[in-house]
Amino acid sequence: MAFSCTELSPLSHLLLNQRPNSAVAFGSEGEINWAQFVADVGYHTNLLNHEKHQNIALCARDSYLFTVGLFALFHAGKTVILPGNYQPEALEELSSQFDFLLCDDAISPLRSTPTQSLTTGHQDSLQIFQSLDLESIQLILFTSGSSGTPKAIHKTLHQLNVEIEILHSLWGEKALNSRFESTVSHQHIYGLLFRVLWPICAGNPFARHSLEFPEQITHHANNDTVLVSSPALLKRLTEEHQPTQLRCLFSSGGPLPFVAASHAEELFGIRPIEVFGSTETGGIAFRQQTTEQLPWTLFPKVEAQLNQENCLRLRSSHIDPSGWYQTADECEFVSKDQFILKGRTDRIIKVEEKRVSLVEVEKRVDQLDYVKECAIIPIQQAERLILAAAIVLTDSGKTKLVELGKGKFWLLLRNELRNWLEPIAVPRSFRVVKEIPLNSQGKRQVAELEKLFQ
Repeated sequence: MAFSCTELSPLSHLLLNQRPNSAVAFGSEGEINWAQFVADVGYHTNLLNHEKHQNIALCARDSYLFTVGLFALFHAGKTVILPGNYQPEALEELSSQFDFLLCDDAISPLRSTPTQSLTTGHQDSLQIFQSLDLESIQLILFTSGSSGTPKAIHKTLHQLNVEIEILHSLWGEKALNSRFESTVSHQHIYGLLFRVLWPICAGNPFARHSLEFPEQITHHANNDTVLVSSPALLKRLTEEHQPTQLRCLFSSGGPLPFVAASHAEELFGIRPIEVFGSTETGGIAFRQQTTEQLPWTLFPKVEAQLNQENCLRLRSSHIDPSGWYQTADECEFVSKDQFILKGRTDRIIKVEEKRVSLVEVEKRVDQLDYVKECAIIPIQQAERLILAAAIVLTDSGKTKLVELGKGKFWLLLRNELRNWLEPIAVPRSFRVVKEIPLNSQGKRQVAELEKLFQ
C-alpha cells in the first residue's frame, strides 16, 4: 500500500503502508527511516507474541522507542498500560495493574515486576503485519483521580483514531511536510496524540527527545517545525527575544496567559493554538488568543451542554461512544459551539499545567512517619502557583524537627515524597500546626489555612 504524505493513515493500517525513504524520527543519533521502524516493530512484536502476559506497561523516555513498543504491543494484541510518570515508587504502586514492564534503558526496572528493554537497529523482520481491530485493542492511561489514587482511563484505538482524524482535519494542511518537536511527555494523552500518533499517521517525523529549556526551543525553531508544548514552558520564554519562525505551535495542559501568547507571536510569528481537554475526554476545544478571555471553540463532532451546576457535559465518539460524559469544568456558553471556562469544581488542580490531585498529595504526606495529619492548599507565590502543606507532626516528627532544624527537615520530607510524586506535586512550603483548623461542621477553614502562609 503506497502512502502519500498528504494523506492520513488510520492506526489500523499504519504498518501496512509503504513509505520508501520516509523519515519517522530524528535526534542526535540521526534519522530513522520507515523501513527501520517497521523492522524494529516487527522484532518486538515477535518477542511479545511469545509473552504469556496480557497487560503490559510501557514506560520510555525516548519517543521513538516508545512508538516502537506501542505498535508492537498493538500488533501482539496486548493491553497497553501507560503510567503517568517515571517515579519508581509510583510505578511500583501501579504494578498490580500490569504483569510486565516494557521500557528503555533510562527507566529503572521494578523490584517485583519482569521487565524488558526496547532496542533499535534490527534487520528486516519476518513479521507479517495484519490490520488492527481498533475496537478490540485497549490502552489504559492513568491520571489523578478525585479519590487521591491514580485513576485508570480506558481508551480503544478507535477512540484515538477518531481524535487523530479531527486533529488532521483542523491542522493537517498547516503541518504538511513539517517536523514535530515537543516539550511534553508521550506518556500522557496530549503528548501521545500530538507528539507521536498524529505525526506518524500523517507522515511527519518527530523528535526522539524532549526540549526542556527555553533556549533549546528558539535554537530548534524554524519554518518547518511544529512545536508541541505547554504553558509551563511557554511562560518561561520571556527572556528570549531573538525572533525566529515556527510553522505551528500547540499548547495544552492549562490556559495560557495572554501575555505569554503575545510574546510567543513576537518570537515565532504565530499565536499558539491552545487545546483544551483531559485524559478522560481527549481534546475537545481550541482557541488562538487574539484578545484576553477569548472563548474556546468546540472540536468538530463534539456536542456539549451544561448541567444544573453549569458544568460541561460532552458527547463524542472519541470521548464516550455510549453517551454523555460529565466534567467538573464550570463554563458559560457564548454561542452554540463556543464557551468561556470559569474553573473546576473538584479538588484536582493544574500546577505548571500538570494535573495534580490535592487528595493524592495529602495521602502521600499523611503516610510519612513524621506526619499525623496534613492539609494541602494551592497558593500564589511570586507569580507562580505552588502547593503548601499545613502538617500536624507525630512524636517522631517533632523529635526529628528539633534534631535537624526546619530547613533540613523540610528537605527530608520533600525527598521522601519524591518517591511517590512528580516534583511539581511536592509541596514547596510547610507550616507545623497543632491541629488542622475546622469549622463547626467539621470542614476545613481554607481562609485560616491560607493565613498560615501569608
